[in-house]
Amino acid sequence: MILYHGSLEIVEVPEIRMPDRTLDYGSGFYTTTSFEQAETWVKRKMMDKNADKGYVNIYDFDEQGVNGLRQLIFHTPSDEWIDFVMANRTRKGFTHDYDLVYGPVANDRVYLAFALYEGAIIGKEELIKRLKTYKLVDQYLFHTEASLRFLSYKEAKEVIL
Repeated sequence: MILYHGSLEIVEVPEIRMPDRTLDYGSGFYTTTSFEQAETWVKRKMMDKNADKGYVNIYDFDEQGVNGLRQLIFHTPSDEWIDFVMANRTRKGFTHDYDLVYGPVANDRVYLAFALYEGAIIGKEELIKRLKTYKLVDQYLFHTEASLRFLSYKEAKEVIL
Protein backbone atom coordinates (compact mmCIF):
# COMPACT_ATOMS: atom_id res chain seq x y z
CA MET A 1 0.00 0.00 0.00
CA ILE A 2 1.18 3.55 -0.72
CA LEU A 3 0.99 6.20 2.04
CA TYR A 4 1.69 9.93 1.89
CA HIS A 5 3.06 12.43 4.41
CA GLY A 6 3.02 16.20 3.89
CA SER A 7 6.03 18.08 5.27
CA LEU A 8 8.20 21.14 4.75
CA GLU A 9 11.11 18.74 4.26
CA ILE A 10 11.94 15.49 2.56
CA VAL A 11 11.49 12.75 5.17
CA GLU A 12 13.46 9.70 4.10
CA VAL A 13 13.58 8.35 7.66
CA PRO A 14 10.25 8.87 9.44
CA GLU A 15 10.42 9.49 13.17
CA ILE A 16 8.08 9.83 16.11
CA ARG A 17 7.58 13.51 16.91
CA MET A 18 5.83 15.22 19.76
CA PRO A 19 3.31 17.66 18.28
CA ASP A 20 3.19 21.33 19.26
CA ARG A 21 -0.61 21.08 19.34
CA THR A 22 -3.21 18.44 20.09
CA LEU A 23 -3.89 15.96 17.30
CA ASP A 24 -6.58 13.35 16.60
CA TYR A 25 -4.53 10.29 17.54
CA GLY A 26 -1.69 11.73 19.65
CA SER A 27 2.03 11.95 18.97
CA GLY A 28 3.78 10.08 16.19
CA PHE A 29 4.15 10.07 12.42
CA TYR A 30 0.97 10.78 10.44
CA THR A 31 0.27 9.53 6.93
CA THR A 32 -2.75 9.11 4.66
CA THR A 33 -3.74 7.07 1.61
CA SER A 34 -4.77 10.34 -0.10
CA PHE A 35 -2.14 12.30 -2.00
CA GLU A 36 -4.56 15.27 -2.05
CA GLN A 37 -4.92 15.21 1.74
CA ALA A 38 -1.14 15.13 2.24
CA GLU A 39 -0.80 18.02 -0.22
CA THR A 40 -3.45 19.97 1.71
CA TRP A 41 -1.60 19.34 4.98
CA VAL A 42 1.72 20.56 3.57
CA LYS A 43 0.15 23.63 1.98
CA ARG A 44 -1.33 24.56 5.36
CA LYS A 45 2.11 24.15 6.98
CA MET A 46 3.66 26.25 4.21
CA MET A 47 1.20 29.09 4.86
CA ASP A 48 1.66 28.86 8.65
CA LYS A 49 5.46 28.94 8.38
CA ASN A 50 5.60 31.31 5.38
CA ALA A 51 7.51 28.66 3.42
CA ASP A 52 7.68 28.74 -0.37
CA LYS A 53 7.88 24.98 -0.86
CA GLY A 54 7.13 21.69 0.81
CA TYR A 55 6.93 18.01 -0.05
CA VAL A 56 4.54 15.12 -0.23
CA ASN A 57 6.67 12.18 0.90
CA ILE A 58 5.67 8.81 -0.51
CA TYR A 59 6.11 5.48 1.28
CA ASP A 60 5.46 1.80 0.75
CA PHE A 61 3.60 0.41 3.75
CA ASP A 62 3.88 -3.30 4.57
CA GLU A 63 0.38 -3.59 6.03
CA GLN A 64 0.67 -7.37 6.39
CA GLY A 65 3.80 -7.05 8.54
CA VAL A 66 2.07 -5.06 11.29
CA ASN A 67 -0.23 -7.92 12.32
CA GLY A 68 1.77 -8.52 15.53
CA LEU A 69 1.57 -4.87 16.61
CA ARG A 70 -1.04 -3.26 18.86
CA GLN A 71 -3.46 -1.59 16.46
CA LEU A 72 -6.55 0.53 16.89
CA ILE A 73 -8.65 0.61 13.73
CA PHE A 74 -11.68 2.82 13.08
CA HIS A 75 -13.29 2.13 9.70
CA THR A 76 -16.02 4.75 10.20
CA PRO A 77 -16.95 7.36 12.79
CA SER A 78 -18.21 5.59 15.92
CA ASP A 79 -18.71 6.21 19.63
CA GLU A 80 -15.23 4.81 20.31
CA TRP A 81 -13.61 6.95 17.60
CA ILE A 82 -15.22 10.11 18.98
CA ASP A 83 -14.10 9.26 22.52
CA PHE A 84 -10.55 8.55 21.33
CA VAL A 85 -10.24 11.76 19.27
CA MET A 86 -11.77 13.86 22.06
CA ALA A 87 -9.40 12.34 24.63
CA ASN A 88 -6.37 13.12 22.45
CA ARG A 89 -7.54 16.64 21.72
CA THR A 90 -8.87 17.69 25.13
CA ARG A 91 -7.40 15.58 27.96
CA LYS A 92 -4.08 17.06 29.05
CA GLY A 93 -1.45 14.34 29.32
CA PHE A 94 -3.60 11.69 27.62
CA THR A 95 -1.57 8.97 25.93
CA HIS A 96 -2.17 5.48 24.59
CA ASP A 97 -0.07 2.39 23.98
CA TYR A 98 -1.10 1.49 20.42
CA ASP A 99 1.66 1.07 17.86
CA LEU A 100 -0.58 2.02 14.95
CA VAL A 101 -3.91 3.87 14.77
CA TYR A 102 -6.03 4.09 11.63
CA GLY A 103 -9.25 5.95 10.98
CA PRO A 104 -10.99 9.04 9.64
CA VAL A 105 -9.46 12.52 9.81
CA ALA A 106 -11.27 14.97 12.05
CA ASN A 107 -10.43 17.93 9.81
CA ASP A 108 -11.53 21.53 10.41
CA ARG A 109 -15.01 21.04 8.98
CA VAL A 110 -15.51 17.86 10.97
CA TYR A 111 -14.10 19.47 14.09
CA LEU A 112 -16.81 22.15 13.95
CA ALA A 113 -19.29 19.32 14.48
CA PHE A 114 -17.06 18.08 17.33
CA ALA A 115 -17.25 21.55 18.90
CA LEU A 116 -21.05 21.34 18.88
CA TYR A 117 -20.79 17.97 20.60
CA GLU A 118 -18.23 19.20 23.13
CA GLY A 119 -20.49 22.16 23.93
CA ALA A 120 -23.40 19.75 24.53
CA ILE A 121 -25.37 21.34 21.67
CA ILE A 122 -25.68 17.98 19.93
CA GLY A 123 -25.36 14.45 21.29
CA LYS A 124 -23.00 11.69 20.20
CA GLU A 125 -25.65 10.01 18.04
CA GLU A 126 -26.30 13.28 16.13
CA LEU A 127 -22.55 13.86 15.76
CA ILE A 128 -22.05 10.41 14.21
CA LYS A 129 -25.03 10.99 11.91
CA ARG A 130 -23.52 14.30 10.71
CA LEU A 131 -20.06 12.83 10.28
CA LYS A 132 -21.38 10.01 8.11
CA THR A 133 -22.64 12.62 5.61
CA TYR A 134 -19.09 13.97 5.09
CA LYS A 135 -16.60 12.42 2.71
CA LEU A 136 -13.87 11.70 5.24
CA VAL A 137 -10.28 10.98 4.28
CA ASP A 138 -8.17 8.61 6.34
CA GLN A 139 -5.04 8.80 8.40
CA TYR A 140 -2.51 6.34 9.78
CA LEU A 141 -0.64 7.28 12.94
CA PHE A 142 2.63 5.42 13.45
CA HIS A 143 2.93 5.85 17.21
CA THR A 144 6.02 3.74 17.99
CA GLU A 145 9.43 2.97 16.52
CA ALA A 146 8.24 -0.63 16.05
CA SER A 147 5.49 0.56 13.70
CA LEU A 148 7.83 2.75 11.64
CA ARG A 149 9.80 -0.35 10.55
CA PHE A 150 6.95 -1.12 8.13
CA LEU A 151 7.33 2.14 6.15
CA SER A 152 9.83 2.35 3.28
CA TYR A 153 10.60 5.71 1.68
CA LYS A 154 10.07 5.84 -2.10
CA GLU A 155 10.27 9.48 -3.16
CA ALA A 156 9.06 13.02 -2.51
CA LYS A 157 7.03 15.32 -4.74
CA GLU A 158 7.70 19.05 -4.39
CA VAL A 159 4.72 21.27 -3.58
CA ILE A 160 4.70 25.00 -4.36
CA LEU A 161 2.01 27.47 -3.34
